[in-house]
Amino acid sequence: MRVTGILPEDAPDPRVEQVERLKLMPIPVMGLVSQPSLEDTDTVSLGYGQDARGYSEMTASVTYTLWRNPTDRSDPINLADLNQQASKAIEDVPPWPRPAWLVEQVKRMRYPQLWEAVRTTWHRGPSQRTSVRSVLVDHVNYILMNQYRQELGLSDNPWGRPAPAVTDRMVNGQVNVFVNGVEVPGAEVDTDPFVYGIGAELAGGGVVTAVLPRAELKRIQVQFTTRA
Repeated sequence: MRVTGILPEDAPDPRVEQVERLKLMPIPVMGLVSQPSLEDTDTVSLGYGQDARGYSEMTASVTYTLWRNPTDRSDPINLADLNQQASKAIEDVPPWPRPAWLVEQVKRMRYPQLWEAVRTTWHRGPSQRTSVRSVLVDHVNYILMNQYRQELGLSDNPWGRPAPAVTDRMVNGQVNVFVNGVEVPGAEVDTDPFVYGIGAELAGGGVVTAVLPRAELKRIQVQFTTRA
């Protein structure tokens, strides 16, 4: 969630509108189970496709704040590895008042964000694109192309379309994962050096996937649950 320009002090929190938009989702939005190392701050993005019949697909993606030492949030280990430009942007306080939610958002930028880490995907009709394997591969490549460009040796041009880093052949379909406390068949991508991906079909339709930084996996309990 990015906000540009000068906002009045009483500008509404855009997350309120996001919550209303999520009511369009035909199936419940999923997340990871509650745990000390992850904070769900209601940062959820909604994407969709439409045709003459209405919505044909929707995705809801949840971003988390990661706490490496959740018992002491002042511990420097919790800070993100930011470049000088990003650090300066956070520390510079403008001479005008800002909305409280914006001040909170800027402060949160000091800490690692698991950007769009959990995605709930709904399609109106089945196709090759709606399988767990396909949805998981799409999610993994989306995160890699947007969050790991430097590590992958890609240019800074966001419009560049390199070959997918992960393909269907890299998916292991012989795993299980917990969804709402029940162990169900799933699929995983455990071959990439930067991220780990896992997903499963949902009983009520749709697919849930998670793409998480491999370096932080030891701190994360990878189980899904319906978001409150």
